[in-house]
Amino acid sequence: MKTTDNLTEALMDAKPENVSAVLREKREAMFSEEKPFASFMRKTIKSKGLKQQDVFLNAEIPEGYGYKLIAEEKHTRQRDILLRLCFAAQFTVEETQRALKLSGLSPLYPRIERDAVLMVALNQGIYQIADVNKLLEEHKMNRLRETSP
Repeated sequence: MKTTDNLTEALMDAKPENVSAVLREKREAMFSEEKPFASFMRKTIKSKGLKQQDVFLNAEIPEGYGYKLIAEEKHTRQRDILLRLCFAAQFTVEETQRALKLSGLSPLYPRIERDAVLMVALNQGIYQIADVNKLLEEHKMNRLRETSP
């Protein structure tokens, strides 16, 4: 069972007077960083041997805006903007799902056709925004929305 599932189960069984004990016991499953999205993005991009500047360039996102998004100085409700970052950073489906969740946006849902196409693209290593947009257009779906900081 996943760590998040274990944590959820423990919290669902907890009584108000036991919350502190559950939090102490499950501390390793909790995010310790003040900005978990920023930490996750930086670590994951770095682990792939990429530079943030190159990710912003490949995502077709202005560099200053990209740095502010990753640092959590700015927030976007436009899921496509974060998807652009995930594609440009060569994220896996799992990494993309985590980035979306940590940013407060809905993860890709396989029952939504456009999300399913995006999942296939991520899984097949189609990371160039132009190629992703071409795939979406071939299926008569909206392209990844462009940035508007």
